[in-house]
Amino acid sequence: MSTKEDKSKNTYISTHPVLAHKISILRSSTTPPSLFRALMREITYSLAYEATSTLLTKSIELSVQRRGVCVEVEGSKLQEKIAIVPILRGGLGMIDALLELLPNACVHHIGMYTNKDKEGNGTPVQYYNKLPRKCESDIAYILDPAISSANTMMSVIGMLKKWGVSKIHVVTVAASSAGLKRIQEAHPDVHVTLGTVVDAVVAEDGRLVFPGIGDAGDRLFGTGCHAIEDDEALLRVSKRKRTMSM
Repeated sequence: MSTKEDKSKNTYISTHPVLAHKISILRSSTTPPSLFRALMREITYSLAYEATSTLLTKSIELSVQRRGVCVEVEGSKLQEKIAIVPILRGGLGMIDALLELLPNACVHHIGMYTNKDKEGNGTPVQYYNKLPRKCESDIAYILDPAISSANTMMSVIGMLKKWGVSKIHVVTVAASSAGLKRIQEAHPDVHVTLGTVVDAVVAEDGRLVFPGIGDAGDRLFGTGCHAIEDDEALLRVSKRKRTMSM
């Protein structure tokens, strides 16, 4: 998979044209849940190949049959114990892709929500945690479809470091440049693999917003989505071309 290296040596951003195409459809507010789930799986699978490229292996002996004769050759086997840590709910749509690549990995769910104050500032709150009491994993892959302020991700990274895992790798589809920078500066040892970086834009009411992928949990499970009929349907109604009936 084509990637470009960010200013942090531990951050990789995909530059693959097919992945960019699929991420664009995923982000569209009119993409229905069935397609959203399928795209999330495909995109995660591609990103996971990059994210797992640094896993350590050990040499093993195996027998390969050639013309009726077994030949002893040297092969490779993953040697690290791997934990997959999806952040609920959005991370649920990314689990299957990781398990296809790493079927022997353990899955530990963490549930987070954002508690906003009167000023609109959000504080991440943990409501579910299935991390085992004792850490027996060598590396943990945190799954979250989008990173905006990075408050939630920073909190989960802190939990995993306290848990005792020695390597942490974040896999996400889209991240804001500000959120990504926060992670890089606060946790330079944490690896991040993502599909695209999205900058904040000015909304109609003048607020700065992060146009990532929407509420991934709602979109995975069918809140407020409808079917795409053509390319123009990727735009909101106010931006579609008007047609005159004859």
